[in-house]
Amino acid sequence: MEASAAELERILCYRFKNRKLLEEALTHSSFTEGVSYERLEFIGDPIISLAISNYLFLAYPNLDPGHLSILRAANISTEKLARVAVRYGLHVFVRHHAQPLMDQVERFVEAVALENPSVVSHGGSVKAPKILADIVESIAGAIYVDVGCDLEKLWKYFRRILEPIVTPGDLEQQPQPVSTLFEICQKRGKHVEFKHVRTKTASIANVFVDGKFIASASSAQKDLAKLEAAKIALDRLASLVPPPTSVKPSSRNIELNFFTDEDGNMSIEAAKHRLHEYCESRRWSKPVYSIEKDSGPSHERRFICSVQITMKEEARILQISGYEKSRVKDAQNSAASMMLVALFEM
Repeated sequence: MEASAAELERILCYRFKNRKLLEEALTHSSFTEGVSYERLEFIGDPIISLAISNYLFLAYPNLDPGHLSILRAANISTEKLARVAVRYGLHVFVRHHAQPLMDQVERFVEAVALENPSVVSHGGSVKAPKILADIVESIAGAIYVDVGCDLEKLWKYFRRILEPIVTPGDLEQQPQPVSTLFEICQKRGKHVEFKHVRTKTASIANVFVDGKFIASASSAQKDLAKLEAAKIALDRLASLVPPPTSVKPSSRNIELNFFTDEDGNMSIEAAKHRLHEYCESRRWSKPVYSIEKDSGPSHERRFICSVQITMKEEARILQISGYEKSRVKDAQNSAASMMLVALFEM
């Protein structure tokens, strides 16, 4: 580890007073022989956000809060930070016992190598694995603690890592997903609305077009949740996936506990059970699940499931798909989560 730490210090252009912090920042939770980077990631996440906010506030005195928020989100998104990790090869230093996860990282690294580096990316052909952004945040947290929790000193060392900083001009060249979504829908005479739900651990952004639920995403920060939800909405509109029918349930007494799953997607605890409870309370038929996609080699299957419910009093069928998952059970839970959000937030 000493040789790796020295090499990483050279890459970061920073020598740690306490190398144990760097070692911790590179330890995934699957590596039980060391302390996980989760605590350092916890402090690194908001610290990067604060450092970027401070920089943007001073750099663009005439920019309004809305545009500053968009600019901040572009600079600290999972997609941006993941590419920072790839650019400096930070992923090769991670200690782990999670090869399937690192295989995802390698696929992302290969995809990034084919991208145009001059383009501000809000998402390429392969979704950025969250672990890459986590690494950047945990290293930032490690440096922050090592410099005595001095934000100015952290920025002195870490700004170079985050460069190029996304500027307003960059966003004009490649419109930000939220702006693009509004523009596309406006041209089609459709109304876009974002509805936010705040839980103890995350902010959830739900996208509605003409009152119909389209997409949902979650993040620790509201801006990032909105950004990711807009990306998903654009993907669904582009692929002509029909949005679910608007439903306004009369009963909302079922408690929903939101969380962010291992893929970084919004999910609801025991979603299948909760959806079954809800349908039962409305005297609807049981939800019907179908596998919409089954792909990949036998050792690395990927599934997308949909769920369908029949609303007897309206003689209406509502169907929605979830996110891609590695297990059918998780794919069904994702679909149930999306259905519950559609039912309860419209």
